[in-house]
Amino acid sequence: MSQEIELKLSLPARALPALKRHPLVAGASREGNALILDNTYYDTADLALKARKVAVRTRRQGRQYLQTVKCAAVSTGGLTQRPEWEQPYAEHFDFSAIDAPDVAKLLARHQDHLVPVFTTRFRRETRRYSPRDGVCILMMIDRGTIEVGERSAPICELELELVDGKALNLLELACELAKSVPLMPGDISKAQRGYQLFLDQPVRPAKSEAVPLSPDETVIDAFRDLAQACLRQWQANAAAAAEGHDGPEFIHQLRVALRRLRSLIKLFAPALPTDFVTDWNERLRDNANRFGDARDLDVLYEELLAPVEPVGLADGTESGLPRLLEIATQARQAARKSALHNLAHSDQGRLLLEFSTALQRLPTSNLIAAADLKTFARLQLNRLRKRARRRHEASATLIPTRLHALRISMKQLRYGLEFFGGLFPARAVERYLTHVTDAQTTLGFLNDLDIARGRLEAWAGKQGELQAAAAFIIGWHGLRYAKLRRRVLQQTEPLLWGKTPW
Repeated sequence: MSQEIELKLSLPARALPALKRHPLVAGASREGNALILDNTYYDTADLALKARKVAVRTRRQGRQYLQTVKCAAVSTGGLTQRPEWEQPYAEHFDFSAIDAPDVAKLLARHQDHLVPVFTTRFRRETRRYSPRDGVCILMMIDRGTIEVGERSAPICELELELVDGKALNLLELACELAKSVPLMPGDISKAQRGYQLFLDQPVRPAKSEAVPLSPDETVIDAFRDLAQACLRQWQANAAAAAEGHDGPEFIHQLRVALRRLRSLIKLFAPALPTDFVTDWNERLRDNANRFGDARDLDVLYEELLAPVEPVGLADGTESGLPRLLEIATQARQAARKSALHNLAHSDQGRLLLEFSTALQRLPTSNLIAAADLKTFARLQLNRLRKRARRRHEASATLIPTRLHALRISMKQLRYGLEFFGGLFPARAVERYLTHVTDAQTTLGFLNDLDIARGRLEAWAGKQGELQAAAAFIIGWHGLRYAKLRRRVLQQTEPLLWGKTPW
């Protein structure tokens, strides 16, 4: 068994010439001629291998035939480390060399029932990059297709495979290339894409994932685990939206990932280098702001404008409501176009790669390594709660800006408990989180309507019909707004002064 460590990067086909001209690629030695690789992936009729995250592949490479078995591993920012078994193939499978008992048992049980599921065919150009002693990386440029019957999907990738050195060397090389080539790290393998095509599965927005922490972990290791989960959510949604998958939820979940990552950095700030905290808080904030209008206008339209009916506002076509809805639609479309442009821009992939690299480089110390993770979690959760208390007290006047500040504090408290929740009693954490989420939803609606009021008034200007339409929309939600604003402080008070799960 060998341990494959690789970094997968996708790029637009139009960027291939620029990649090949890059000095680090052009200056690397060629590994023979470019080859056409024909691959067939096998599984049982009920996809028993996929269910266990095992892939079996045969490859025709010139006159040579190879059999490969791979096990899936968690991939973050395109960086993957997984076991692999490769050997010659002679018209029948031979799994006798598999030295992982569970995998060997699985393959032996299903060996006689394996059938072709999908194929990949691509041209591979390989170069060997050896900048110094102890570092050797294969750069493989793949261009081709994944095929299942009549359906197909394109392949245009750069794979960096570590021969000698550390995983960090892959990221450092990728960062250098990404300065001038639009590279996007990819966490989905060709095999995973093939199964998605076979099952005709739509690409869905990636949501935040729970990360089980162990009390025995160091604070820095816990931070890395949690940050990598945020990174996976960010990368998956950025890549999907950049590839043309439509829907506002991709943008929303990308922003959620960035917000969670910023909250995480602030939460762990006492254990992190000051320059890391300052630099990445600013860069992630600026990146999230690129997509802020798109998300805000999606919320405005879907949750505040769409439910409103024009009955009673005015009669006939002179009503200002259709005109105001059209203005909102055009603004939403423009914001979405801008967001997709930012996703397609090379900065997005470069940011992902640079954050992954910074994460790998994080230093530690004996003092930080000796810190108890559970104690650290309690201290930080108490700090978040105290800040929320202060903002709760400041919100007694129900001024919108102060309620907005309370909303942010409640959101950060929620994220903090989601990050550290696995260290404390599960049921108590779940109950507390439910109440915090409900309070945050209430505060979110109040803030959304306050923002909507400003946008609608700006769109209406001094035009009477549009002013009447804007007033009608705000009034439509006014009763709910007044009711929730009166009770929101009562809703949040027990969470900030009552018993906690930590």
